[in-house]
Amino acid sequence: ARVEVTASIQRTTEDEEPTAKTVTMSGRYSLLAADGTEIASGRRQIASSYDVPSQEFAALRAERDAQDRAARELAELLRLAVAQDIAAR
Repeated sequence: ARVEVTASIQRTTEDEEPTAKTVTMSGRYSLLAADGTEIASGRRQIASSYDVPSQEFAALRAERDAQDRAARELAELLRLAVAQDIAAR
């Protein structure tokens, strides 16, 4: 299986002041047969929101925690998608 993961951060603002952000991660997978032909593929995406505190270190920590949370949830989504594709074969 081949998996590609990308991450982007989108801002949510109110009154021109950032108060919350969202980390969005997406992943693609391909299941390949022994001869290299693709037998299944898919894409999953997950978003994880977090508050942005005024303290700089706390804001960085909150962002990292949101990234970690999104990565765990995306991994689970991909694992389930691959399992479904395998079970359908």
